[in-house]
Amino acid sequence: MKADVSAIPAEAFENAAFNTPKPLSECTVALLTSASLHHPEQPDFEARDTSFRVLDPKRRDYLLGHWSQEVDQVGYGVDYNVVFPIDRLVELQRNGTIGAVADIHLAYAGNQFEVAGIRLDSGPEGAKLLLGAGVDVVLLTPV
Repeated sequence: MKADVSAIPAEAFENAAFNTPKPLSECTVALLTSASLHHPEQPDFEARDTSFRVLDPKRRDYLLGHWSQEVDQVGYGVDYNVVFPIDRLVELQRNGTIGAVADIHLAYAGNQFEVAGIRLDSGPEGAKLLLGAGVDVVLLTPV
């Protein structure tokens, strides 16, 4: 697997964006998972689907749409927090570690052979949506 992954070209950024963040205890935090999660009424992810689904943090009816053979779905079946730790985020808000849990969270399909659609289209679109929702920090949960 390492040999296969090492052959995939990766973007090199000359200048990394940096800002001085506010304290985490004042931040609104969103989750972004690559587990292809969606709610029952939302379409499942198709092969090569670079779109995203908006997840409601008040619901707990998340469906796992990840179809990769390399993903062991047993952990998710026992506790969805393995791939989407929304309950842990709520706990962090309650104990004051973070300011707030965002009203929206995002899910993408992580098993992509070509990521240009995410990098150029749905990634920036999702970032704009999260910024518009007042999100300060995004916790990535890659699967």
